[in-house]
Amino acid sequence: MNLDYPFGFNGLGRTRECPDEEHLRDLIEQVLFTSPGERVNRPTFGSGLMQLVFAPNSDTLAAATQLSVQAALQQWLGDLIEVRAVEVANPDSTLRVTVRYASRRTAEERTDEFALGIQP
Repeated sequence: MNLDYPFGFNGLGRTRECPDEEHLRDLIEQVLFTSPGERVNRPTFGSGLMQLVFAPNSDTLAAATQLSVQAALQQWLGDLIEVRAVEVANPDSTLRVTVRYASRRTAEERTDEFALGIQP
């Protein structure tokens, strides 16, 4: 078992845990929504996705985001997951990131979706 994200406590007052599958999703979420420079001991950790909140929504933004997200996931989680595909869509004022990956330990393939509201 792994520590759950966000950190919390279970009904017994102990640290909340989660299974491996949920832990991988939690790790991907942390990479996506952490800005480089935010972590003192790992200044390059993150994808920079949060910096796009104030960027104008466009197809160019979606393409650039796809490349930066895939690179960040491979750099920081490459030993835990194999990134199969990253798709970025920008409907309305939302940036939607879909990550298809496989666990390197179990080879189980999963698809998770993350969304971020941005300025129109």
